[in-house]
Amino acid sequence: MSDAYQRLHPGIQYHLANTLRWDDLRPTQAAAVAPVLDGHDCIVLAPTAGGKTEAAAFPLLTAMASDGWEGVSVLYVCPLKALLNNLQPRLHGYAQWLGRSAALWHGDVGQPARQRILSSRPDILLTTPESLEAMLVSTKVDPRVFFAGLRAVVVDEIHAFAGDDRGWHLLAVLERLSRVAGRPLQRIGLSATVGNPEFLLSWLQGSFTDRIKAVVAPDVGAASKTPDLTVDYVGSIVNAAKVIASLHHGEKRLVFVDSRRRAEELGSALRELGITTFLSHSSLSAAERRRSEQAFSDERDTVIVATSTLELGIDIGDLDRVIQIGSPRTVASFLQRLGRTGRRSGSSRNCLFLCVDDDSVLLALGMLQAWSDGFVEPIEPPQSPRHIAAQQILALTLQENRLGRHTWPEWWGSLPIFDEHAGEIFDHLVADGYLNEDGDLLHIGPEAERRFGHRYFSDLTAVFSAPPEFLVLAGRNEVGTIGTDLLVDKVDGPRVLLLAGRSWKVTHIDWKRRRTFVEPTDSGGKAKWSGSPSNISYEISRSIRKVLLGDEPAGVTLTGRAQSTLAELRESFSPAVNTNGLVVHLPSDTAGRWWTWGGTAANRTLVASLPQIVDPRQRVDERSIRLLPGATGQELKAAIESISWADPAVDRGALAGLKFSGALPSKLAKETLAVRLGHRASAAKVVQDKRVIGRCDEN
Repeated sequence: MSDAYQRLHPGIQYHLANTLRWDDLRPTQAAAVAPVLDGHDCIVLAPTAGGKTEAAAFPLLTAMASDGWEGVSVLYVCPLKALLNNLQPRLHGYAQWLGRSAALWHGDVGQPARQRILSSRPDILLTTPESLEAMLVSTKVDPRVFFAGLRAVVVDEIHAFAGDDRGWHLLAVLERLSRVAGRPLQRIGLSATVGNPEFLLSWLQGSFTDRIKAVVAPDVGAASKTPDLTVDYVGSIVNAAKVIASLHHGEKRLVFVDSRRRAEELGSALRELGITTFLSHSSLSAAERRRSEQAFSDERDTVIVATSTLELGIDIGDLDRVIQIGSPRTVASFLQRLGRTGRRSGSSRNCLFLCVDDDSVLLALGMLQAWSDGFVEPIEPPQSPRHIAAQQILALTLQENRLGRHTWPEWWGSLPIFDEHAGEIFDHLVADGYLNEDGDLLHIGPEAERRFGHRYFSDLTAVFSAPPEFLVLAGRNEVGTIGTDLLVDKVDGPRVLLLAGRSWKVTHIDWKRRRTFVEPTDSGGKAKWSGSPSNISYEISRSIRKVLLGDEPAGVTLTGRAQSTLAELRESFSPAVNTNGLVVHLPSDTAGRWWTWGGTAANRTLVASLPQIVDPRQRVDERSIRLLPGATGQELKAAIESISWADPAVDRGALAGLKFSGALPSKLAKETLAVRLGHRASAAKVVQDKRVIGRCDEN
């Protein structure tokens, strides 16, 4: 037995040997024991199914028993309710080895279960940041009593939090919990491979930066084995379904797609071909997703089609194949998906890319090129989370029933959600009626009541917003939700929806209650949701350029169709790439084009920063920028040399996507969103390449 094994509580050692039949810990678990038991803040990195949950749970349970922790002493926070549901039985089983317990608290947990938790507190509480916020502001929960024994917080899939505003929200809530509990909380992050683990751990510490920290990332040999990767070009979703139907008979296949609409279309096409198919995406009801995931777990010769909802560590049983329609936009996402395979002894990690158009071929090969070059994206928390600052001031006011004019900043220490504009935000909340003054104390005002007060301020607990959707009901069963577009588009004949891979005829729409009643029909359904594609980064864009110039990702097989498509793409893009530098085309009769290959965000920044030479009326992509008609190479060179950096312009409608923007001064709200739309560091890399003007084609 290893020294790490020997440090665990004897009860855990007994059950590891006799219940789990383990003769020792895995490398990641062994490496985590000492720092976790010593109370250090940690980030634990391991591939999917690498035992990260146990790496945190076993030493925390040991400390819980050895040091006599009582009440809710450990929070286990996840980004998805489905992941919490999946983990709770396992964590509860481990806790019971020592006479302890683990329970769920999230939006789908009913009131009777919550009452049991409040009256008999579990030792481990599995929850989401939104539910933690709701507990802090609830009149039914006394946080100083409920969280009095809190000692540690485990943040699972921390990369999924840190990359968006939910991460800032989580950190702000943890700061308040530390002060409610009266002690710093040990913070443990769990993640697959990330490009900047030390930074991510420092970020997780929040304002408690003086605590000892450790990155736990042992070298695991299985993850370094060369995976089986193939790229194919199939031309359409229908053809993709035919390929999936013809391959890997008798195996379990997980197919990732980039949108809910595509999931529905592919699921329907596979079922028409007689393939046992299940679906998982965010607009399906929780019951529908659970049925799909359970059925898929129990079957063998079957397919489940999913968006990123199954990218994280939800257990769907032994998996044979991962198939990707198109390509994820990041290496990190690809590694998460790839890690779903190769878990069984004798099996290997694998991924088949089925590209349905030219753009997806370029993206897949560019992403794989970056991966083969050893690149993994660093996690970058969103800049300037000032709207989260406004939300936190209001939430704290609800939590405490009042706010001290001069003492409220103490709740968050040095957490950087509050910048030099914090006072301006506070004054705006008072001036616009979000807060009411009573001497040096403030209370929730009428504007906060009007905007966020319905359903006990539930809208204030989540920092993300979604467009309004209608609940779809087949009899009494919830199928899922759809956007309004499908209900208002003009149709000839019956209105037929595609949801959960099946067609449904609409029988009645309750506009007031946002409910759509349906009944099954044979075919003809349509799927549609609003949404916008994510950015393509500077690094992936440059890797696409490398592929067009002749590189190919090592260890990746291209089918004959993919090779033929790549050859055609290299021919068509040959005027846009050159080994000697970035290409600028300056034709005499039309507007010129600067092929930056800088990424979407960087190109937005360049458009905003070069108004004298760049056409402002263009749809910005990751590849190029359209110049003003008549622009010359010398004018472009001069503009670059005298560049004055600016953030992209923001129209008023775009602010709807920044929740709580209304609680900010208008100018500050626009500045907050503008700085997020661009990326100055990547734009600077583009203009620092002195070969930008090295080749101008004036033809």
